[in-house]
Amino acid sequence: MEAVWSAFELRPEGFPVLDPNAPYIQRVWKDYVQPMSEKMGITMNLPPVQPRTRRTHEAAHWARSVGRFDAVHEALFRAFFERGEDIGDETVLQNLALSLGMDAEALHQALSRHEFEQSVQADLDEAARLEISGVPAFVSDAGQILSGVQSVDALRNLVASPRRRIF
Repeated sequence: MEAVWSAFELRPEGFPVLDPNAPYIQRVWKDYVQPMSEKMGITMNLPPVQPRTRRTHEAAHWARSVGRFDAVHEALFRAFFERGEDIGDETVLQNLALSLGMDAEALHQALSRHEFEQSVQADLDEAARLEISGVPAFVSDAGQILSGVQSVDALRNLVASPRRRIF
């Protein structure tokens, strides 16, 4: 049983980023996100910035290539949802790598050369092919797709599949 995290851009270039002060966003966080995160014991604050995440995904793919994906992935979520950092900013990404004892210059070089752009695009193409339009989305090798927050039973059924992708 293996889970593979895949890239998915909520607001790619050409689409407007969300205004965290918009009434809709404020209401969704107050009525849904914060109560759910509190119930689950997870710290999630409404981020003050909604970044473009293409570079973030490239950094995550770089981290996977050096065997540190899980640590970087967790650090990205904490930076964004706990501290409100702009995880689309290369300096923020380099500082996260440094904080994990990683080679920030190697990350900078990989981002400068767009070394992982094609692998990120492959993830995005796969999500489009599967008609995934939001996150989280869970995909089994058998082709079962679950999108959004799911019940424990629904996730258990998906876990029965030998391999899953998470967008």
